[in-house]
Amino acid sequence: MNLSLLMTLSRAGLIDWWRKLFNCPPPKSAPETFLREVIGWHIQAKELGGLSAVEKRQLKLGTASPTGQLAVGSRLIRVWQDQTHQVTVLEDGYLYQERRWKSLSAIAKQITGTPWSGPVFFGLKK
Repeated sequence: MNLSLLMTLSRAGLIDWWRKLFNCPPPKSAPETFLREVIGWHIQAKELGGLSAVEKRQLKLGTASPTGQLAVGSRLIRVWQDQTHQVTVLEDGYLYQERRWKSLSAIAKQITGTPWSGPVFFGLKK
């Protein structure tokens, strides 16, 4: 099946394809868009190779990268006392309120007025 044909299938057709691909019925309340996206991903993964071993390991570990480092350009968002704070990850630190910072902990202290673990404050660690 190709992706353009996938877009023309009815709900019944999507359910049939789901059963063929996964050998089980789809979730009962799953919308058609979800069925199409999952089936489409499966088709592409078969053709292009799917996830790499590194990506599979990252998913199991729950990390963004093998080292646990954040990707440059990532944005961290935290609501604190009804204000939304956004931090952008840079190669050599962080950008917060148009100023470069060396650590998330320094930013967390600026926001709260008290010492915090930056990774904990921004939800990167428990």
